[in-house]
Amino acid sequence: MDMAFYVLPYGIFESNTYIISDDSSKACVVIDCGVEPEKILDMVGRNGLSVKYIILTHGHFDHIYHVKNLKEKTGAQVCIHEAELNLYQNPMLNGSRMFGAGRDVETVAPDILLKDGQKLQAGDMTLEIIHTPGHSPGSICILCDNMLFSGDTLFQLSIGRTDFPGGDPEAMETSLHNKLFTLDESIVVYPGHGPKTTIGYEKENNPYA
Repeated sequence: MDMAFYVLPYGIFESNTYIISDDSSKACVVIDCGVEPEKILDMVGRNGLSVKYIILTHGHFDHIYHVKNLKEKTGAQVCIHEAELNLYQNPMLNGSRMFGAGRDVETVAPDILLKDGQKLQAGDMTLEIIHTPGHSPGSICILCDNMLFSGDTLFQLSIGRTDFPGGDPEAMETSLHNKLFTLDESIVVYPGHGPKTTIGYEKENNPYA
């Protein structure tokens, strides 16, 4: 399978937006949308891509801020884990008021409520949803081929905070050890903030491993 991969960093709170596409069909998936829609749409347009899904790794405002705009401009299906719906839709929980974003995030109703183990197909790409609560109740990681998009669950040498509403340190520990650190060590991890890493490197070096 031939894939193309793009990372757009420096979104809100330096969040990362990822675009992965299937070279044969030009179907693509946008993962999180804290980066300005113009940058996302420019990358999509320049490469002749068609956005099938907007997958939100969790509902905090720095990852969902532009979802309404992006949905309107692409017609893509918005996907978020079923356990994250309340946080996603509530500005008191998703951080848009707490962090003074200037306005409450305008969300849209999700088209797909995700479940653990669910698989989405975009062209020849298969994306497996891994439910990893801890940072928030419905946090997910997305496994596609040898790439793991870890949202705010796992970072290079760190993990996501668990002191926000819905955070759970025990759930985070279970997610890390039972869901992520059991994956193949060669898998490359692309987090919601910061640089890429690998499962093997984090198992060996992450202080929370």
